[in-house]
Amino acid sequence: MSNAVAYAVVRDDPPTVYVADTIEVLQRVLALEVVARTPPGGIDVADRRRLRESLLDERWADAVVDWIATTGVAIDVYTHLHVYGDTDLPADLIGAQLQFSPLFRDEPI
Repeated sequence: MSNAVAYAVVRDDPPTVYVADTIEVLQRVLALEVVARTPPGGIDVADRRRLRESLLDERWADAVVDWIATTGVAIDVYTHLHVYGDTDLPADLIGAQLQFSPLFRDEPI
């Protein structure tokens, strides 16, 4: 299992967050869950054609970029977020680690 994930925040109302184990998977998720699920009624014919072509050609990132341009809804994509687990922060060592953190340092007089 990886210690990192890629994620995206679709800045719609309300915002939606998508998480995947790689940026490649995240691009496919956004293509399927966001771009392909967009109702066609509010999209101009040329834009709809371009979005469909990108999806059918499996150009996921292009489809997402075109979707943002077409809808005006921003998507923030983050390619590497560390996922902390028990081995990163062992409960039996947290007290020792805390005493060396900045908050526990005294300011010079």
